[in-house]
Amino acid sequence: MSVELNDTELVLQIGSGDHDAEAELFRRMAPRVRLYGLRHLRDEAAADDLTQMVLMTTIEALRARRLREPEKLAAFVLGTCRMTVMDLRRNAQRKGHILEQFGTDLLKPVSFSMPALDHDRLARCVQNLRERERTVVVMTFYDEQTGADVASFLGVSETNLRVIRHRAIHELRKCMEGAA
Repeated sequence: MSVELNDTELVLQIGSGDHDAEAELFRRMAPRVRLYGLRHLRDEAAADDLTQMVLMTTIEALRARRLREPEKLAAFVLGTCRMTVMDLRRNAQRKGHILEQFGTDLLKPVSFSMPALDHDRLARCVQNLRERERTVVVMTFYDEQTGADVASFLGVSETNLRVIRHRAIHELRKCMEGAA
C-alpha cells in the first residue's frame, strides 16, 4: 500500500475483501497486541498465540462488517485483547479447579490383574479346533503371519479368513471358560 490509510478507511477496505488492507492491519496492530500479551501473560509464546487469536478475531469481525464504529479500530482490538486474556485466564482457572478436584484420581496407578493362563488347557483347546481353524490361529498368533499371507497359504479370500479366525477365537474362548 503506497498511501497511508486511516483506521476508518482500513476497516472499510477489509470489509470489501482487500487482503492488502488485512496485511496493513497486521503490520499496525501485531506489535501492540504482542506487547499487551507480554505484559499480561508474561510469556513470549502465549503473547504470540494471543496476537494470532486477536488478529484473526479482528479480521473475521471486519470481514463480516461487525464493527459499528470503524474509527474506533484500536479500541476494538484492545477490547478483543482484554476479552481474550480474560478467557485464557478463566480456562486456566477451570483446568486448575478440575485438576484439584480430580487430579489425584488421575495420577493414581491403575492396576490390572490378569488371570493366570492355563497353558495346558489352551493347548488342548487349540488341538480341539478343526484343522483349518487351528492352522489360522497358529499362523496368525504364533507365526505372526499377515492375513494376506495366511489367506494365500490356505487358498481363501481375506474376508473368509477373518470369518474363520473369528469363529476359531470364539471356540477358544468357550473352551477356556469351560463351556465346551
